[in-house]
Amino acid sequence: MGAGVAQCFAAAGHPVVVVDPDAAARASGPERLRTGIRAARLLRRQDPGPAEERVSWTADMTALSDALFVVDCAPERLPVKAEIFRALDRVCPAEAVFASCTSAIPVAHLGSCTDRPANVIGTHFMNPAPLKDTVEVATATSTGADTIRRTLDVLAGLGKKAIVVGDGPGFVSNRVLMLTVNEAAAVVEAGTADADTVDRVFKDCFGHATGPLRTADLIGLDTVVDTLAVLREFTGDDRFRPTPLLSKLVADGSVGRKTGRGFHSYPSPKSTDPRPAGADSHV
Repeated sequence: MGAGVAQCFAAAGHPVVVVDPDAAARASGPERLRTGIRAARLLRRQDPGPAEERVSWTADMTALSDALFVVDCAPERLPVKAEIFRALDRVCPAEAVFASCTSAIPVAHLGSCTDRPANVIGTHFMNPAPLKDTVEVATATSTGADTIRRTLDVLAGLGKKAIVVGDGPGFVSNRVLMLTVNEAAAVVEAGTADADTVDRVFKDCFGHATGPLRTADLIGLDTVVDTLAVLREFTGDDRFRPTPLLSKLVADGSVGRKTGRGFHSYPSPKSTDPRPAGADSHV
């Protein structure tokens, strides 16, 4: 997700600094970016121009000392996010907007990790970010009006439509989707239907593009499990406990498209790295 978000900003003409503590991710980042740019050109979704030249990669958080708009794309784990926002608070200018690509952690919680909660907002980009036209924007009661305005202006400049929602675990999209994925996994586990049939019901009966289980494979089942953990922690609702099948797939490393197998098999895995591409990135 980090590389995809970086591509969105670079393609719109912005200079981008990607901070990632993982040396392997930094080394593979430029190639993932080039792959994304080639895909965008082939699909004629955008003309990124010299987007690659606008992106730099580093492990040093102080490289964001002049950044006025920061997008956190780190894994959906509370301690990781909290430390990032505390570090951003120390490094970035007072007027910087802290936008998080979190899919489940309440914006108010992230804001409480800083001394400037009015500057914190949720920008839930969908995967793959360069090919998705809409961003779910989550605002807490503490989010300032200027932060909202600036965020909507930035997204419009990226060619993205924004849907603004209130704060809460999972916002709208993942409060509903993660429970659907978990229940779909339970249906497979119970033997009511296999994964192909579950997805076909949603595609043919409801007009969904892929169905919940192929969607989960695209997101990454490891990310789904992390998100379910966040939802369960913040809601106290045991329905968000991952099903045994979902947990087993993740434990086995079968986490979806990026490893070639999840609920479905994929002949050409995007990567053998079991974590999301650019998972620790702070754009």
